[in-house]
Amino acid sequence: MNKPFVSLRPEITRMHAEILMDWLEDDRVTRYLSDSGDVSRFIAQTVNRIQMPILTHLFNQGGRFFMVYDRDDAPVGFVRLVKRGAECEIVLVIGDHDKWGRRLGKSTIREGLKLAFLDMRAETVIAKIHPDNTRSMKGFEGCGFRLDRETPTLHSLSMTSGRYLDLLREGAMANSADIYVTEMDKARLQSLVDFERGAANVELQHEIERAIVVDPLDVAGDVVTMNSRVVLRLDDEQKDVALVYPQDAEEGAGKLSVLSDVGTAILGYQEGDAIDWVVKNRTRRIRIEKVIYQPESVGDLHL
Repeated sequence: MNKPFVSLRPEITRMHAEILMDWLEDDRVTRYLSDSGDVSRFIAQTVNRIQMPILTHLFNQGGRFFMVYDRDDAPVGFVRLVKRGAECEIVLVIGDHDKWGRRLGKSTIREGLKLAFLDMRAETVIAKIHPDNTRSMKGFEGCGFRLDRETPTLHSLSMTSGRYLDLLREGAMANSADIYVTEMDKARLQSLVDFERGAANVELQHEIERAIVVDPLDVAGDVVTMNSRVVLRLDDEQKDVALVYPQDAEEGAGKLSVLSDVGTAILGYQEGDAIDWVVKNRTRRIRIEKVIYQPESVGDLHL
């Protein structure tokens, strides 16, 4: 994998709140956060006042809040997305200082953009950064943000949805290898995306937007297309599965919907490819070991 894997997860527990307070007491973390004191006080008051194990709804007041997890499912930071009209401001912090310098910031920015544009339907994403925060400036610029305005104390950078989609299609926004989707599959999957809503839809839309589209007659025989049967390895467990549309799914028979975690993950990959993916709130390594059957390679173009 060329880029480090991170995932954004919405559930916030009391344990997360305590981790956040620890991060916000670190001067290295809060140096460029203008409202770190207010945030820290809010968290402390919330933990002391609310005797509930899950605090998600409190952190989502006025925006959407996510914990950032690394490949080992350890919380390393947080993201806040605040949408006002067509614009969405992104604030992110890698709070675990020991994980700095591992390019987690850029991967987190890309995950935040996925949610802002494909889920929240923002037209523009804004990042406001102190000019001395060179690490963040480089991270956002490296992900394609452009400088809009600058003052001695604040630089405002932005990215439009059109630019995001262009970069996604060029492969600049993906954390993993190229994938391939046939013209017929893309048309059907796009109709599915337009009809469905939810987190699974966002992941599927992201994958088909970034996919290299090929003629069904030209797709390589070891690519996982719709209705393919595949032997894959999920961590240490080997599985024989078929990738199908939701109406044909039957998990007990190994027929995985393309909207399922594993189904979306394997779409378009080739034999030998391995990807990290969140499956039921846990990061798993998925390897495509063998494409047993692919409709296009045997002329079953009606499937």
